[in-house]
Amino acid sequence: MSGKTDAHVVSPFKSFVAGGFGGVCCIVVGHPLDTIKVRLQTMPFVRSGEAPLYHGTFDCAKKTLARDGILGFYKGMGAPVMGVAPIFAICFYGYNWGKRIFGEDPMHLRKHEILLAGMYSGIFTTVIVAPGERIKCLLQIQCGSSAPHKYKGPMDVIHQLYREGGLRSLFRGTAATLLRGTTKGAFFPEISD
Repeated sequence: MSGKTDAHVVSPFKSFVAGGFGGVCCIVVGHPLDTIKVRLQTMPFVRSGEAPLYHGTFDCAKKTLARDGILGFYKGMGAPVMGVAPIFAICFYGYNWGKRIFGEDPMHLRKHEILLAGMYSGIFTTVIVAPGERIKCLLQIQCGSSAPHKYKGPMDVIHQLYREGGLRSLFRGTAATLLRGTTKGAFFPEISD
């Protein structure tokens, strides 16, 4: 065994459409769980003698459904859905560039070359993902709170963040998103085959 694997040549348009559709499906299915996760992670600290806002995953889901209805699970989903097709298009673009940079022959890559090309694609996607994640999280946590809502929607988040801290404020948390993106990118080519 030579340790090399054949790379598939797919048109950029087909990659864009398939990636965009697959990404939208992932968000529609996974966003309710992400909403619950974010609400649990950001619930207020409980002092001695106080009851927590949520008593676990199922309690959070039950309270979200009772308070906000089924749409409460999908708060903040607009930003990820709007960014999914470009993210996957950029991911595939970055991966193809990575294959050229790290591989001697982009059509026949070794496992470590695939890994490096995938990590490289994660750098490309982080530029879009980081602001989207920030917007999504801010919308998710305000819906789990009894305080008045600060943001009216994704565009309002963008305007307020930019006004308060400039472009830098939109990219807060980018280092963690980059770490996740390069790790995910490293294994994406192997998983998608």
